[in-house]
Amino acid sequence: MQKLAKKLIEIMKDCAYITKNGINNFHNYKYATSADVLEKVNTAMVKQGICSTAVPEIISINEITTAKGNIERLATVKVNITLIDRDSDESITITGLGSGQDAGDKAVMKAQTAAIKYAYMLSFAIATGDDPEADSKTDENTTVQIKPIPKKKSVSVKPVKAVCMNCGVVISDKVKTYSMEKYGRSLCLDCQKEIKVIA
Repeated sequence: MQKLAKKLIEIMKDCAYITKNGINNFHNYKYATSADVLEKVNTAMVKQGICSTAVPEIISINEITTAKGNIERLATVKVNITLIDRDSDESITITGLGSGQDAGDKAVMKAQTAAIKYAYMLSFAIATGDDPEADSKTDENTTVQIKPIPKKKSVSVKPVKAVCMNCGVVISDKVKTYSMEKYGRSLCLDCQKEIKVIA
């Protein structure tokens, strides 16, 4: 593990601090966004020849009744990320936990994004300050009752090879490879088009 450890130290140096660009308007504080963390970590890992695979696992999904009487879903996800050294084939797995709440179908995606972000932040000791971020709508609603959703079938989660660093959508290895060569980061086709339009 010596070769991988040396590269991880270099990644930690490159990712020692990430600027807080996100703003929580309800509580009026700044936080480091998932996109900022993933972009900085991905750039540092590519530079060192480290690739990653992420495998998410749904821990729980509960129905939430908010103070306003709205029903939302609260999901908790665990993500195991395996880091593999291109040169030595040495590998290590890091783990992150995240929760996400949403009235629609994005609770699991929010939880997965948070889990990936915190896996990297804790493993690479990334400093941003210690303000926990939150969704403004979630803060305003303030939950009052949690009801577990009865389990009907066991949920099987397939390994996720790559996700778009902008929007979190799962992308194929082919799209990831093209995006890494062209833009230096994993982007879905839609986000690649947006970058082309901006450029």
